[in-house]
Amino acid sequence: MIRKAVHTDSQAIANLMMQAMAEVVSKLTGSADPYSELAFLEHFIRLPDNQYSYQNTLVFEDNYRICGSLTAYDGASLHTLRQPILDYLNLRGIAAENIEGETAGGEFYIDTIGVSPDKQGHGIGTQLLEAGIQTGIALGHRHIGLLVNPDNPKAKKFYERMGFKEKGVRPFLNIAYIHMVFEADYAAEKRQTD
Repeated sequence: MIRKAVHTDSQAIANLMMQAMAEVVSKLTGSADPYSELAFLEHFIRLPDNQYSYQNTLVFEDNYRICGSLTAYDGASLHTLRQPILDYLNLRGIAAENIEGETAGGEFYIDTIGVSPDKQGHGIGTQLLEAGIQTGIALGHRHIGLLVNPDNPKAKKFYERMGFKEKGVRPFLNIAYIHMVFEADYAAEKRQTD
């Protein structure tokens, strides 16, 4: 079952997020071992009003176990949502002000999606992504965006199967990520003609 996350889900969500963003966490924190920074993610997942917050997260729960999560938000809110994280990193002595924006206004941004390794291949990622798309559409967004690492062609194919199209390259933390967008209006038109 997919449900809105609550703050007490932070530990499970942090572990799932780390699958998608271990490299990003390493670059943000300067840690060679991103898993040593799980407490960093848990802290922000538990709090409201930041990009990793439980408020922006859906979880897939199976037999009372969280085995998938998706975190997404309005791209226009990125800088406001990111500021608490930048402030925290600055307190730790990590200069993080010049991080590129991975999204912008005009799209509902899927920041992370993760599924427990033992549950992959069971359709959980598909269900979460569909729920994320529907959440964005319900909030009035016509474009649902995400970034995919060019070194992960399997993920790119998955997003393409879900209706996302490559829209160019977006640099983020010195990696040229592929920017992919699901266009709600195009998808609705296609369903009507099929």
